[in-house]
Amino acid sequence: MTVLVHHLENSRSQRILWLLEELELAYEVKRYERDPKTMLAPSELKRVHPLGKSPVVTIDDRTLIETGAIVEYLVAKAGGALGAPAHVDESLRYRQFLHYAEGSLMPPLLSILVVNRLGLLGRPARKPLLAMFAGHLRWLNDELFQRPWFAGDSFTAADVMMSFPLEAARERAGLDDRYPNLLAWLETIHARPAYQRALERGGDYAYA
Repeated sequence: MTVLVHHLENSRSQRILWLLEELELAYEVKRYERDPKTMLAPSELKRVHPLGKSPVVTIDDRTLIETGAIVEYLVAKAGGALGAPAHVDESLRYRQFLHYAEGSLMPPLLSILVVNRLGLLGRPARKPLLAMFAGHLRWLNDELFQRPWFAGDSFTAADVMMSFPLEAARERAGLDDRYPNLLAWLETIHARPAYQRALERGGDYAYA
């Protein structure tokens, strides 16, 4: 299996590099820089996939998009490593957080990013958006009071999926010392050798 990760700086694709390192799967990286004015992906990514979004991976003769779909594909290729645990409750939590990361957590984060870039025009919306997002942070912090990882007692691909939105939340959406379990979790994942190797392969990453 030949894996090429089309890796956009400071983006969701950092999770794919990390997962590949955790699974010990061989891969190559093609790095793309954001436009310094718009912060959007370069148009050359559209040559890989018409949407021009990251992450996108080329695996043999297949091109895959969507972080969750890529994660599920790679976990399956690795024989289920870091996939759903055997225990039914942990398995359900695994699937829940695998989809929650993009389905529920990222949309308000993107809204906060847009509002922040609007300056004074966005100020009226910032406070209610942050208050809404704080509900997510409180719940997640309580979840990690009960167990060390999002699915259960073991690290899984669900933790990989949860990494980017929580890293982004620490930068711009109020994740601070009010949520000690989330901060401790971030510190733990950042110390993992595979995470460090992914940083070396992917280049500068603002959220680590």
